[in-house]
Order: sequence, then C-alpha cells, then structure tokens
Amino acid sequence: MVSPKQLLSIIESSLLGPSPPTPAQWVELIHAIRSSLSSLQSLLSFPPPKPSDRAQVKSKEVRLPDSPLISLDDQDVQIALKLSDDLHLNEIDCVRLLVSANQEWGLMGREPLEILRLAEGLWYTERRDLITALYTLLRAVVLDQGLETDLVADIQKYLEDLINAGLRQRLISLVKELNREEPAGLGGPLAERYVLDSRGALVERRAVVFRERLILGHCLVLSVLVVRTMGLGPNDVKDLFSTIKDCAAELNGSSDIIKYQITFSILFSLVIAFISDALGTVPDKASVLCRDATFRREFQEIVIASGNDPIVEGFVDVVRLAWTAHLMLVQDGTIAAETVSSASSNDLGYICSCLDVIFSNNVFQFLLDKALQTAAYQNDDEDMIYVYNAYLHKMITCFLSHPVARDKVKEAKEKAMSVLSPYRMAGSHDFMHDNNSNSQKAVELGSQPFVSLLEFVSEVYQKEPELLSGNDVLWTFVNFAGEDHTNFQTLVAFLKMLGTLASSPEGASKVFELLQGKTFRSVGWCTLFDCLSIYEEKFKQALQTPGAILPEFQEGDAKALVAYLNVLQKVMQNGNPVERKNWFPDIEPLFKLLSYENVPPYLKGALRNAIATFIKVSPALKDTIWSYLEQYDLPVVVGPNLGNNAQPMASQIYDMRFELNEIEARREQYPSTISFLNLLNTLIAEESDVSDRGRRFIGIFRFIYDHVFGPFPQRAYADPCEKWQLVVACLQHFQMILSMYDIRDVDIDNAGDRPQLSSVAQSAPLQMQLPVLELLKDFMSGKTIFRNIMGILLPGVNAIINERTNQIYGQLLEKAVELSLEIIILVFEKDVLLSDFWRPLYQPLDVILAQDHNQIVALLEYVRYDFQPQIQKHSIKIMSILSSRMVGLIQLLLKSNAASCLIEDYAACLESVSVESQVIENSNDDLGVLIMQLLIENISRPAPNITHLLLKFDLDTSIERTILQPKFHYSCLKVILDILDKLFKPDVNALLHEFGFQLLYELCLDPLTSGPTMDLLSNKKYQFFVKHMDTIGIAPLPKRNINQALRISSLHQRAWLLKLLAVELHAGDMADSTHRDACQSILGHIFGPDVVNFTTDYSINHMNSVQNSAANVGTRTIGKSKVLELLEVVQFRSPDTTMKYSQVVSNTKYDFLAEDILGNPTTSGKNDVYYYSERGDRLIDLTSFRDKLWQKFNFINPQLSSFSGEVELNDVREAIQQLLRWGWKYNKNLEEQASQLHMLISWSQVVEVSASRRLSHLENRAEILFQLLDASLTASASPDCSLKMAVRLCQVALTCMAKLRDERFLCPGGLNSDSVTCLDIITVKQLSNGACHSILFKVIVAILRHESSEALRRRQYALLLSYFQYCLHVLDLDVPTAVLRLLLDEHDGEDLDLLKIDKEQAELAQANFSIIRKEAQAILDLVIKDATRGSESGKTISLYVLDALICIDHERFFLNQLQSRGFLRSCLMNISNIFLQDGGRSLDSLQRTCTLEAELALLLRISHKYGKSGAQILFSMGALEHIASCKVVNIQVKGSFQRFETKLRRDAAVNIDKQRTIVAPILRLVFSLTSLVDTSDFFEVKNKIVREVIDFVKGHQLLFDQVIQEDVSEADELTMEQINLVVGILSKVWPYEENDEYGFVQGLFGMMRGLFSHDLESRTPTHPFQSLDKLRKTELNIFRLCFSLSSYLYFLVTKKSLRLQVLDGPTDYQAPGRLQQPTLTLLVCLLNSVTTALERAAEEKSLLLNKIQDINELSRQEVDEIINMCARQDCVSSSDNIQRRRYIAMVEMCQVAGNRDQLITLLLPLAEHVLNVILIHFQDGSITPGTIAETKTITYGENFDHGQDISALCGELIPTLERLELLSEDKVGHNLKVFHRLVSSLKDLGIQKLGV
Repeated sequence: MVSPKQLLSIIESSLLGPSPPTPAQWVELIHAIRSSLSSLQSLLSFPPPKPSDRAQVKSKEVRLPDSPLISLDDQDVQIALKLSDDLHLNEIDCVRLLVSANQEWGLMGREPLEILRLAEGLWYTERRDLITALYTLLRAVVLDQGLETDLVADIQKYLEDLINAGLRQRLISLVKELNREEPAGLGGPLAERYVLDSRGALVERRAVVFRERLILGHCLVLSVLVVRTMGLGPNDVKDLFSTIKDCAAELNGSSDIIKYQITFSILFSLVIAFISDALGTVPDKASVLCRDATFRREFQEIVIASGNDPIVEGFVDVVRLAWTAHLMLVQDGTIAAETVSSASSNDLGYICSCLDVIFSNNVFQFLLDKALQTAAYQNDDEDMIYVYNAYLHKMITCFLSHPVARDKVKEAKEKAMSVLSPYRMAGSHDFMHDNNSNSQKAVELGSQPFVSLLEFVSEVYQKEPELLSGNDVLWTFVNFAGEDHTNFQTLVAFLKMLGTLASSPEGASKVFELLQGKTFRSVGWCTLFDCLSIYEEKFKQALQTPGAILPEFQEGDAKALVAYLNVLQKVMQNGNPVERKNWFPDIEPLFKLLSYENVPPYLKGALRNAIATFIKVSPALKDTIWSYLEQYDLPVVVGPNLGNNAQPMASQIYDMRFELNEIEARREQYPSTISFLNLLNTLIAEESDVSDRGRRFIGIFRFIYDHVFGPFPQRAYADPCEKWQLVVACLQHFQMILSMYDIRDVDIDNAGDRPQLSSVAQSAPLQMQLPVLELLKDFMSGKTIFRNIMGILLPGVNAIINERTNQIYGQLLEKAVELSLEIIILVFEKDVLLSDFWRPLYQPLDVILAQDHNQIVALLEYVRYDFQPQIQKHSIKIMSILSSRMVGLIQLLLKSNAASCLIEDYAACLESVSVESQVIENSNDDLGVLIMQLLIENISRPAPNITHLLLKFDLDTSIERTILQPKFHYSCLKVILDILDKLFKPDVNALLHEFGFQLLYELCLDPLTSGPTMDLLSNKKYQFFVKHMDTIGIAPLPKRNINQALRISSLHQRAWLLKLLAVELHAGDMADSTHRDACQSILGHIFGPDVVNFTTDYSINHMNSVQNSAANVGTRTIGKSKVLELLEVVQFRSPDTTMKYSQVVSNTKYDFLAEDILGNPTTSGKNDVYYYSERGDRLIDLTSFRDKLWQKFNFINPQLSSFSGEVELNDVREAIQQLLRWGWKYNKNLEEQASQLHMLISWSQVVEVSASRRLSHLENRAEILFQLLDASLTASASPDCSLKMAVRLCQVALTCMAKLRDERFLCPGGLNSDSVTCLDIITVKQLSNGACHSILFKVIVAILRHESSEALRRRQYALLLSYFQYCLHVLDLDVPTAVLRLLLDEHDGEDLDLLKIDKEQAELAQANFSIIRKEAQAILDLVIKDATRGSESGKTISLYVLDALICIDHERFFLNQLQSRGFLRSCLMNISNIFLQDGGRSLDSLQRTCTLEAELALLLRISHKYGKSGAQILFSMGALEHIASCKVVNIQVKGSFQRFETKLRRDAAVNIDKQRTIVAPILRLVFSLTSLVDTSDFFEVKNKIVREVIDFVKGHQLLFDQVIQEDVSEADELTMEQINLVVGILSKVWPYEENDEYGFVQGLFGMMRGLFSHDLESRTPTHPFQSLDKLRKTELNIFRLCFSLSSYLYFLVTKKSLRLQVLDGPTDYQAPGRLQQPTLTLLVCLLNSVTTALERAAEEKSLLLNKIQDINELSRQEVDEIINMCARQDCVSSSDNIQRRRYIAMVEMCQVAGNRDQLITLLLPLAEHVLNVILIHFQDGSITPGTIAETKTITYGENFDHGQDISALCGELIPTLERLELLSEDKVGHNLKVFHRLVSSLKDLGIQKLGV
C-alpha cells in the first residue's frame, strides 16, 4: 500500500504533467490507485482510541507493523496520549506519527509542544494528501485535460466503484462531521489550537479543517458528475438540502470567505445533481430522482416551505430554481416520450408554485449579490468556478427554453416596463442626488426580477464566454429581451447582457450585426451616434446663445449611452481584427461631448473607454485619436510645480484638474479621471518614437503626480474599486515612463551642473523637466510617489492576502502591489547611474529604503504572496538587488525578526514551484529558477549573505563550522535536497533540477560552505554523489524533436552532477571515513565495483592485476563501465548553429536585413539584439529581433502600413515569422551545443581527477586507462564530434597516456607479502603491442579528422609524442639497463631475457613505423604545414613530431620525405634568418626562440639517427654556414654567462633560457657535425669540414672564450654541458689550426692545469643544500670534462708529438706568448684522483648491489636510512608499509648504482688516456735524466727542463699504479685485462726509471 504522499505524487506526475503519461507511469498510477482503494473508500476514517493500545503505550514499549520493538520515554508517552486525545486517534497510530515526524523533521532537541504540533501537522498533511489525490482523480475524469481516453476510462471505473460503494455519502457526512466542535472535527475545548505545517509554519487547526471541508465539497461536486447514471438518491438530496441550510445559517454575520465557498460547493452539488440527473433523462429511461413520486412530493413540500432567515431563504431559492429546472427538463423528456401522466401534471404545478416564489424573492438578484459578484465566489478554485458557471448556463438554457418559464419572464418584463420610470435628470452638479443613486436604484430595482435576470445572464457568461457558442436559446432570449424598452433601466440591463455576449469574436460579430440591422426598432448603433450628435448640437447651440446655460443631461440617456458604449467597447475589443476596421468609420462623435461640463463623469469615462478600444485597430487611427483628443477633450493645465501644497489658480478654468478636484471629488466617484488616464496610457504605450524622452507628456505626468496620485490616500471614495482603479492607472503611467525612457549621459552632465539646493532644483521650468528624471528624483529623495507606493506595500503581505480573498477589489489591489514592486525594480535599475552625481540631495533607493527597516522587510515578504507569481518574482528580484547593494542586509533582517519567516517563505515558494505541473516557457518568470539564481549569485558575497541565511547556515558562529541539518530546519536546503532526491516531474522541473545541482556544486567550491556541504552530501543518509548516476547519469537523452529544452537541461544536470563528483574526488579528505567511503562509492559506480580497492594502506595492490592488466589490454573483452556510458551520452552530432538566412526566407532582401541586424557589432545596451541566458549562452533576443526587423522594414518602406501595401505587408509578416522561428531554433541549437560541451567538460574533469588523484585506489589501472584513452580517441575522431569537444577529448587522452606511462612503474607487490625482488622493477609490462597499435591508429585518425584547428592539433601532436615516449621506454628509466643486467645475471628464464624485451620493442617500433607510413603523406602534409605556416607554438610542437618520426624511421623514409619536400633546407634558412626583437625578451621572441630550439633539435636528431650519413646530408646543405649566420647567438653572447652580474637583473632568467634554447642546441649540432672530421686525414688541412668548423669557432670567438673561461667549480649542469661541447669541438678541429692567435690552446691548457692540479673531490662544489644526487651528477660532469681534455691532450701527444715536462720550469716574463703546458706531474695527480674515484665508485656499486639482493633482510630502520640517504623522503608517507618502503629503497639504490657504473665507465678510458700519455713519454725516452731532447713542436715550447726529478715522479706514480692493479673486475663490472696490462707495462718502465 502506498502512502498518501506517494499516491498524490504519482497521480500529479501522471495526470498533471505537460505531456501524456508514459506506459510506465500509467501502470504505476493504476497500481497506486488499486492499492489505495481501501483508504479512499473509508476516507478519513481512522481507528479510534482503545484502552489496550493506551496501556501498551503507557508501558513504553510499542511494536508497529513491520518494525522492531520501539522503546518510548516519558515525553514520548505524554505526547502520544495527547495526540490521541486531541485527534481522536488510536494510540498506536499516534506512536507511528511520532516515528514519521522524527524521520521527516528530526525531533531530537525540540520542545514537547513543538513535537506535538509537528506530529499533528504531519497527520493533517497525510489527510490533505489523500483528499487532494481524490480531488485530482475526480478532476481528471470530469474536466477535459487532454488525457488518453483509455486512461480516463480506467480511472473512472475505479471512481465509479468507490462512489457506488458509498464514497459520496462519506463525503457528505465528512463535510458535516468536520464542522463539529469535537476531537475528530474542529477539535475539543482542550485540544491544541495550532499545528505546524509541512514548512514548519504555525497554522490554526480550524483553518486546516475548513480547508479540508472545502476540498471535500469540491470532491462532492465532481463526484456528482462522475456517475451520472447513478446520481444522488432521494436521501442524499434531502441530506444535502439540510446541510445547505445548516451551512447557510452559519453565514449570518460571518465574513469568512471559506465558509461561503464551502456553502457554494454544497449548493452546487445539489444544483448539478438536479440538472445532470434531468439531462440524463432519455425517452426510454426516466430520471433517477423522478422515479419516486413520493420523493418529488416530499421534496416539493420541503423546498417550498419558507423560512425566516433571509440568507438561508436565498440559498433555498437557488435550490428551488434548480429543482424547477430539473422538473422542466424531466417534463420535456416525458413529453418527448409522449408519456404524459398525472405525475407530469403534478410537476407542472410544482413548477408554477416554485416559479412564483423564485420571482417574488428575486433569486437572480440573490445569486448576483451573495454569490456571483462576491469575493468568495470569484476567488474560489478556477476549475470549480468553471463547473459552477457551466451548470448555471445549463440551468439558464433550460429555464429560458421552457414555455412556462418564458411566460413568467415575459410577465416579469411587462411588469418592469410598467413600473420603472423612464426619465431622470443627471446634471453635472447634482451631487446629492448622485450620491444617493445607488441606494435609490436598489429600492426601485429590488423587486424587478426581469432586470436581475438580464444581469444574472450577463454575469454568468462574462466569466465563460465560450458557453455562448451555438446557444440558440440565449440568442432567442436576446431577441425577446431587446424589444419595446420603455425605460432606461431595462435597456441598460439588456445592453449589459449584449456586452457580455460580445465577449468572443463570434459573439462580437453577432452583436454588431444585431445593433447594425433593424432587429430592434429603437436599439441600435444609430441610436447611440444620433443621441451623441443631438446632445452635442444642443450644447453647441447653448454656447452660441448669449446668456444661455447648458441643458441638463437626462439620467436615462446618460445611463443608456454608457451601456451602449460598453457594448461598443466589447465589440471592438473582441471583434475580428480584419472585420472591425470597417465597423465604425467615423468615431469623431465619441469625442465631441468630452469637453462639456454638464456631461456626467461616468459618461465621459465610458466614452474614453470606448475610444481606447480603437487605438489598436490601426496606427493611422491612433494618430487620429491623438488629434481628436487635442481638439475635443479637456486640457491638462499644469501650473508651477508646488507639490501637494499647490494652491488653486486665481481664475478657474474647466480642465481635468477642475473636473477631478471640483466635480468628481465631491461625488467621491472618479470615472472620468480613471478613463482619462487609461486612455492616455494606452496611447503612450503604442508610441514607438521615444526621441523626445517623454518631454511632450510632462504636463500629463505633472497632473498625475500632483493631482491624482499625490493626494490619492487623502481622498474619499464611494466605491473602493475606483480607488484602486485610479491607483493602478497612475502606477501604469509611472511604469511606462520608467521602462520606455533611458538615462543618458546628458542627464548626468546636466545634473552635475545644477546647484545642489532643493529650492533651486524644484524651480526648473516645466518644459525643461523629463518625466523619468522627475520620477527618479522623487524616489531618490523619498518624496510623494515613493511614500504613496510604500503606503500601498507597507500594510504587509498578510493584509494584502486578506483583502485579496475577502474584498471584491482584491484583484485591483493585487495589481497595484504588482505595479508598485515593478516600479521599484525599474528605479533600482536606473538610480545607480545618477546617484554618484546627484548626491547628497538624492540618494540611491536602497539608502532611502534603509531609513526604515520595515520598508525592506515589507518588500521582501511579498515572496509569500502565492496568488500572483509576478509579485513573488518582483520580490525575489528586489531581494537579489538589495543583497548585492546592502552589506548589512542579513543583520537588518535578524534585527527585525523577519529572518525566520523569510527562510520559510522562500522554502515554501520553492516547494510550491516544484509541484507545479505546467512548464514555464520563459525561465525569467520561473520562481524556482529565480530563487536558485539568487542563491548561486550570493554564495561568493561576504559572509553572512542571503545564501547562508536561506540555506540555514549557522550565522551565530563561523559559516565553515556549520553542521547542516536540513531535516531539522525547514529551509531552501531541505526543499532542494528533497527535489533532487526525487527528481519529481523532470519535464516540468528540469531547470529546477539543473540549478539545484549547480547550487550544490558552487557550495562545494566556496571556501566557507564547501566543508559543511560536502560533509552533508557525503553522509550515508543522502549518498548524494552516486544516487543519480543511474537515474539521470546514463539515462537516455530526450529526443531533440520531442522536447529539446528538456534535452538541454538534462545534459546540464549531468554536467553539474559530474562536477560534484569531481569535487568530492579532488577535495575529499581520505583520512575521514565518510569521505573515503563516498569516494569509494563514486569510483565503484563510475569504473565498476570490482575495480575499487580502498584500504587504509594504499600501497597494497594486487600483484597479478597490476602485472597482467596492461598485458591483457586489447586481448580480452571488458564489460562497459559507466564512465564509458556517460561518454556515449554526449556522442551525438551537435545541432547546426550557422546563420543561414537564405534557407529561411526566399527573398534576398529579408536575408540581408537579418544579417545586418544580427551581424552588427554595434548593437549593444538595453536594446541589444543578443542577450545572455541564465546559463551564460549568448542568444538572440527574439522580441528585440522582431522589433528591429519591423523598424528596418518601415524605414525601407514607410508606406508599408497603408492599405495599398497589404500584400507586401503580409509577405513581411510571413518573413518575420520565418525568421523568428529560425531564431528560436538557433537559440535552442546553440543551447544544446553548449550543454553537450558542458557535460563533456564535466566528464573529462571526473576522468582526469580520478586518473590523477585516485588512480592508486583502482584495480586494473592500465586496463581502465586504456579503455578511457581508446574511447576518447574514438570519440574525438568521430565525424559527429565538434571541434571544441575534440579538444577536450584530446586533453583527456593526454592525461590517460601520461598516467599509462607512470602506471608501469608504480610499486608492485603481492597482496600479503612484505618482500620485493629485483624482478619487481622490470616485470611490470606495458600494453600489448595490439593495444599500442590500436592507440596509434586512432591517434592518426583523430589527427586527420575533417574539421580541425591548430589548437586541437597541438594537443594531438603532444599525444602522439607521449605515445612514442611510452613505446620507447619499456624499462623503468630510473633503473639503468646495465644495473638490470647485473641484477639478472643470477636469474634464468625467457621471461627475464632482456633480449626478448629488446625484440618485442623492435617489433613494436617496426609496427609503429608501418602504421604511420600508410598515412605518411597526409600526416606529413599536415605537420609540415603547421611547422611552416602555423603559430610559433604550433611550429615548435610540429617540429618535435617530425623529430619523433625521425626516431622511428626505417630505411630513411621520413628523411627522404623531408629532403624531397625541401623542409630541411627551409629549417636551415629559418635558422639563418631568425631575428628577435627587444633583445629577445618579448613573448613573441621567446616563442620564436623555442621554435629555433625545436629546429635545431630536429637537425641534431637527423645527425644522431643516421650517424655520419645524416651529418653529411646536413653538411652538404650548408648547415654550418646557416648556423654560423644565425644572429641570435651573437645577440645574447655578451654578458650572458656572467651569472654573478645578472642574478639581480630582470632578464637573468631570459639569458639562462637562451643558453638552454639557443647556445646549447647550436653547440650540440656543431659537435655532432664534427663526427665527420674523424673521417678526414690529419694532414688534409684544407679539409672543407674542418675549415668550416674552424671558421664557425673563429666567428664565435667570444662565445668560445666565455665558455672556456667559466669557473668549473661554480658551473651548473647546463654550463658544464656547454664547456664539454666547446672542449669537444675544439679538440676535434683546433689541432688542424696552424697558429693560436685566438688563445684557445692556452685556454684548454689552463683548464687542464686547473682541473688536474688538485684532488678532483675538492673541485666538486659542495653547496650546503645540494643533494647527494646533484653531487653525483656534478662529479660525473667534471670527470667527463677531464676525459674530453685528456682526449685532446692524448691527440696532441700522439698526433702532433707534444712532449710534456715533468715539472713547470722557471717563469719567463719576457716571453708573453709562451704556453703554460700541463706537466707529467699534473697527469700523475689526475691519475691519482681517477684511481681514488674508481675505487670509491666500485666499492659503492658493489655495496649497493649486495644491499639490493638482501633488501628483504633489512629492517625498517635500515630501509628508512637508505631512503633518507637518497633524499627521497617525499616519496614515502607515514602510512606506507615496509613493502613499499623496500621497493622505493631498491629503486633508489639501483639509480645510485647506475650512476656509479656510469662513472666507472667514464673513469676507465680517462685513466687509459693518462696512462698512455705517460707511457709514451717513458717509451721515447723524452724524460731520460741528463738528456736534452730537441723535439719537434708546433709553437708549444722550444725545450724541456733539464733538471727534472724523474725519481720523484715515479715515486708518486708507482703507488697509484699498484692501486689500479688491485681493481677487481667483480666490483668494477668491466673487463680489465687490457687495462691491467697497460698498468703493468707502465709500472715496469716506472720502476726502471726509478732505478736509474
């Protein structure tokens, strides 16, 4: 069984939605109805109290059905028993109520009285839901709602069963029972009087029960219509009749509207029963009620009996009328069946007797006075009013069609004609007479039923004009009633009825024809215009006769003219627009009486009202009316602006001021002024020319300001309706002024020139005033209009609601309130433009309002006014404006004690909007959207703000510490969470759902609200983050051609939901179990529950899944996860948003006009043709677009509106309609495109956050990443994918590719094992080759997609480069291959064979090349195009793509392609021609520098890839010449290496960057080209390669000098590389140079002496904060430099016969050119340093390898010491287990071991060079003691030192050689046989030399 709340929800969503229910909704609805039949059958029948249940409750242990035992405390028991006593409810049910209340509200911490009221309120809410559900079902069957016939039939069957089972009798009894003063009804004397409703507001219990009675009464009315064949039985009729009299008796002296409405419902239940029962009479079937003759007789006796209470008698008269109509219909049926019997004759007697009573009591007047014209009737439910009027129409038709009734009406007419007086004078100054006219009329007409009947017919059809269609009986009655009028009263009533009949186009046409023809002898249009002409002639003659006075105006004529004019007004208002143009060709007579003083004001009012209807007939007629008004109407003479204290002018003239203040004010009636204002407002509203800014209307404005609206509160009014009509007319005028006219700069300038004195400001000439500025001054100084408007609003929303429901003028008051709020908003829009210039005399409106806090509270409380959504809308907008302007608004509301009410009011408004069933087309009118936008806008404003208040954040403490309790407090937050929890009516509430998700997302982003909001949403009670993943996340999108708006909103909803998930995944605190569980749940829903592995120890992962998932990708099928399904949702072709006007309109001139309007960039400001929607989309404003089109057309063809251009005008209309339809479609398509991209962006955020921050929590990570990468590439390559989407998808693919690269080297390990092995660092394999091929293929397809852009291709190129890096790096780059080989020596098995890995790598590289080669031409075309014609960043990455293609090249395919296309030569030309502005410091120059670096890298890649052949190709193209002519090298050489001078300079970073991007790459390329030098013979000194390199060196002498002179001890890594490159280049080519005029040789020798002279460890820089890793790299770089220098020295010794001295000789200061050569002693010193480094490196390497092998034997402390030694504490967290720590330590030790091995590999050849140089000197005897060896040298010196201490040299050398002999191959890791042989040879010679 469903609950009442669920039942109502299902019924409303199925029956009240904008679209028919789906089959699923249909089934759900029928099931819900079937489940609730018992509850509906026993409607509001509940188990009574029982002693046994009471005893059980007192025992404090209660067991509810389907629930465990519930324990109660004393308070619970007291409340439950109190509930039972107050509600006459079973005690167990009272406990259930308490449980439900706790679930709904949370009762912890509440007072007992509050709990009691909440529980009672919940009980009444359940009752209300059940009654409303029944009412909705009945309404769906009775009223045509467009539902499917079969569904209505199914519902009707269930309702018929219920009614036949006694539901109707239950309804009647409930209406009576609930009116009793007892617990089951209104409540006993001791019962709690108040309850708390669903929003937590205090409501009187009696009001709740009365509302229940009213809904039950409505159900009773509808139930009579459901089962017409089984109508009310005799007893039911008598029971209802008795109930009517009881209810009517309560109305005496009561003004309670709801009591009247309940009485109406009972009354019309009986009326409808009589009429529907009689209408069901057919020839073969008698009436249900008339079958029982006894009942007819008895009921006739009951109904004909008279009573004493006039109110009761009036309602009984209505029953008599209905009973009479019933008898008439039954009699007609029996006559048709020709079965006239005695019963029929009795019925005729009943009819006659009832008619006598009806007419004698004038029931028609009673219906008018006490029903139809009352506020209670007019403010009742609209559907019920329609039903009431429909059956009044049937009753009237029946009544007027029966002969007996017609005779009675005829008799009444004759009586009225004879009794009523035909004449009465209506002089213009007959004030006393006119004041008493209403009472006199009541006396005279009170006994005239015929007049009342005419007015009654008018009133009925006034509300429902469609009932007139095809009503022949009524038109027959019209013909009868229109004949032979002898007095104005009947004529006026008849004409009033005609006016009502003209309320539809068909009726208007008929009425016009009736009065145009000769149907009536004395009633017609000619009578109207003749009378006007006669009086006009009389007045004209009187004026022309000296001394004559104006004749008096007869009252009968005046009233008749008013009635005629009202008919004319209706006819013109509702007539066919085409036909009515020709109905009244001459309207001048309507104006001619306006200026005469003795014409009654109400006649002038009717004249002006009639004139106003002609304004919209045609523009030409509007101009005619203006001219006639200026000619005939009263002038508006306005004197000096003296405000409300204006004194009358010395000489009175008869103008509008005089008529208002001297004539109407004395009568206390203002029809003339009201009509005058309405006419002018209508005319002004039609004005399109606003160039004069309203200056021509300043007189009208001053008249309204000073004489109408200013003193309106002090005037007396005979009719309150006229008061509010007057106010509404004034407010409409002000509203038009503010909306039509803008503020311009000239207003500000003029204001700035005026003296800031009020007296001067007020004395401005009238002709200089602008209405809009005068209005703003009034509001900004708090004067007349402002005070009066606030006087309208300040009574408060409750007072306005009370008057709206209880007074007939309520709707006018409502309109006044609406206009007042709108005017305030318009002032808010303009005041800030002037306030800064008008201060201090004028202040912004918010400052004026803040002077009285009650004003602000009153404005904001109108959000509670639920009768008129526009008023609520204006109140919400005012709240939005004030919240943005007033800093202390929250404190003001708290201080005024209005905050709590506002919180509830906004929540209630939001909740009521969410249950509405109609789609609001314009989102600006959607209250729910406005509230959501208000909340979103205020989130970021200073705390506390409106969002914090309305969402019930804790304003007493800090916002960020709030613990949100939406169930405890009724607020917008509670409503929003409920809305998003149910997602009720998705087609109606789409925007509400969308902005709800956005609001929560913004709350989660805001620093203050993010904590409380995320804590709330991640709570297990809500499970909010994943709740809707299935409901809306992957649900199918609505079809575009069915509901595009819903489709758009659905995409946005998913987007905001996904953003919420991304925020939680990104910011969720993993230390908090709540957020950890939330993230686990999110990841489980997105990627599948089997891939999530949340443990407190994040490092424990499944080894098999990690090791095998990557290898298995592409070889097995995986079930599709939701993340891929979400991507599929947005994979559809975006709708077209191109502006193709030619496809819309056939005429090209219309095409050009539209293009001119929409393509004009100057259209801006208020009248901009574009606007930004609430989502930020730039859309076409269709209204502005339409207006501009008309303006263009009218400008091109000014005669377009003439009748001669009718055909062209129709073409223009059709073209505009087509363009507007296109504009609407364009807007929708643009919105859909934006929503599609929005969802994709949100999806990408979830994916990227998950991959970046939560990847470690997922199993099968490589598999998931591959699936995401594959899906992203597939989607981006799809032809349906837009360019913007492709960019985003490519970004996701980049992230996934990067994480795939990282994924292979994450810490592996067994689930339950703490040990790791050396195999773990290499056994994590990459994706299978098949998967890699698939990725590459899809990347290529994506790059070659049809629609592309450089921005997209840049990302695609980056993805391609990332893929190539992934394929190249099979092994962990942090672990050198040499170390891996050492570690794997002890392991056997093909899985561990590095050769196999190399083979697989080669196969993958070959396959990559083959795949790319298939599309090589297209790819190269695209890449080369970007590399040559793209932006600098595009060129750069394109060059790197070509670099990557060269890397995978086979058979020189890509090289040949680049050569054949001339691209390489183009690169060289670019290098030589590059020019950097601003010294290369601008952004463009820096980007160009990056391009240069990429070009150099490509050339270098060619040289490295193809070896000497590649270098030869570059050299043959003149690479060195082009590089040498590159100007940017010279630009930055000067001072670029002076780091100590440039550290404090702004361009230091730029210089360093240039070293990296320009100098280093050029040196690398030159150095690579020197590989060709090795192929040349030493003696070919004219070798071209050598010459060009030498020329390059000479051309850049300064650069080479600066590099050589760098202090090695202070050099960074980049500088060390450049030193090595320079030394390498010089060592290759400079030996070929004959002279050293440039000093490079001396520089190299000086560098040798500096490096070789001391222990190299002392030369290694040791900064205090430098890590061990950096120290190792520095050491390696220094020894690499030593190796380059030793190679150069070795070359000189071996090739150029250089011989060194043992020691330095005495310095010869007379020989400045003498070279300071290195000595053998220095070489021995270097050899000693190398030996020490070799020993240390070998020992460290051996120790590390042993520790790696024994890693699992080390304790945690030892492992941590290793990690600390390697300075990698950042890689370890306190929660990491020993297994992960061992893995990190092992990888780090492998890195260090690799570094040591690299150093050893460098040191061994360095030692060999030194040993060989010394050996050569020993072998050739050049250092033999006592000999003077003349050696051939090249300017290196002329002789050797003769006093060298050879013994000392050998003494230093031999110990070093002995240490070298001790080096172990096991520790060093290299074959040392040749090395040891060399050492032994040198040692032997050394010993010999030492012995000698």
